[in-house]
Amino acid sequence: MAYQTIDGVRVWGNPDPGAMSQAKTCAEHGNVVQALLMADHHKGYSQPIGGVVVYDGQISPSGVGYDIACGNKAVRTNLMAADIKPALSKIMDQIAKKISFGVGRVNSEKVDHELFDDPDWSVYATLGRQEHDKLKALARDQLGTVGSGNHFVDLFEEQGTGRLWIANHFGSRGFGHKTASGFINLAAGRAFLANAPGEKMDQPPVLLDIDSELGDMYFRAMKIAGRYAYAGRDYIIDQVLAVVGAQADFAVHNHHNYAWLESHNGKDSIVVRKGATPSAPGQMGFIGGSMGDISVIVQGKDTEENRDSFYSTVHGAGRIMSRTQAAGKMNWKTRTRSGGQISTAQMMQAVREYGVELRGAGTDESPFAYRNLQEVLDAHSETIDVLHVLKPIGVCMAGADEFDPYKD
Repeated sequence: MAYQTIDGVRVWGNPDPGAMSQAKTCAEHGNVVQALLMADHHKGYSQPIGGVVVYDGQISPSGVGYDIACGNKAVRTNLMAADIKPALSKIMDQIAKKISFGVGRVNSEKVDHELFDDPDWSVYATLGRQEHDKLKALARDQLGTVGSGNHFVDLFEEQGTGRLWIANHFGSRGFGHKTASGFINLAAGRAFLANAPGEKMDQPPVLLDIDSELGDMYFRAMKIAGRYAYAGRDYIIDQVLAVVGAQADFAVHNHHNYAWLESHNGKDSIVVRKGATPSAPGQMGFIGGSMGDISVIVQGKDTEENRDSFYSTVHGAGRIMSRTQAAGKMNWKTRTRSGGQISTAQMMQAVREYGVELRGAGTDESPFAYRNLQEVLDAHSETIDVLHVLKPIGVCMAGADEFDPYKD
């Protein structure tokens, strides 16, 4: 087996002490079947990113996290990358202009969607008319916006075939963040829309019994946030297809911050994945590297090790440098940073050498802040097959100095 078991936690890759401590804390609270760390793991809030916790009859709002249903959609187009390379700079300018990136952004083109008629919106009405109306209005305004942090819209050239791919990465935006905050508040006896006192990185997980009223309400709300994230990623892909004048002939779409009711070893369990991609046998997923590295389409294997992973794998390369380490500490009064290890010149040189046309992004998202993707894929070679290798040619993100509470 490629994993090791440390204090009961199954660990792929090199154990990070901070994430290990968080995983052990999660393993010691609630009806835990198994706690696991994927090879891209690093510290998160309560449950580590790259962490998976399997529960018997419980769900964890803090485990799913504030960016409910963060995930990726990737599509293969009917074009070759070479078809658009002469106009790549202009295309990336159009993408940056057409799509709303950044914190608190609303879509200039209001998007209607059938999900707004979902009967599970009654969850919010149960909490109160103010809660329902406020969150639904926010969701409507932000559908089709990307956010900041590590969220992106990218163009790729497939190695071997030269085909053009499009992919994105983001979740349920402010709506999902307020949903997560609200249920964490309710679990602590506070009002749904109250200002929380501040979550500590290493606090124990917030747990709800799935058959309790609050647990059922959260599960239903989480599923709406999941549909919302899917709708947003669909919308963005359609926008980019229109910009490049292409059609999609193949798609892969996954959440990696979510809780699923699954059957493992003949027993129903709730699998909470934070920064972890589902990898059931035959199931495909997109795993993104940094802006200076490959991304891949993978498929889960039918192996003992994949069963031991509760059909979970990495969601990206994983950070090796915190945002503050990479970019420095932000002075919000002067809008300047100091003390960062990576300069803008270093980042731009790296992406130019890799052949990427970059729009936006701060040095906290530079290639230097992340592991090499192949390293973490190798750690999971017994659980996933790599089907397509994609090299980025265009990367679009929010500008530097955007703080986004909705990132994973």
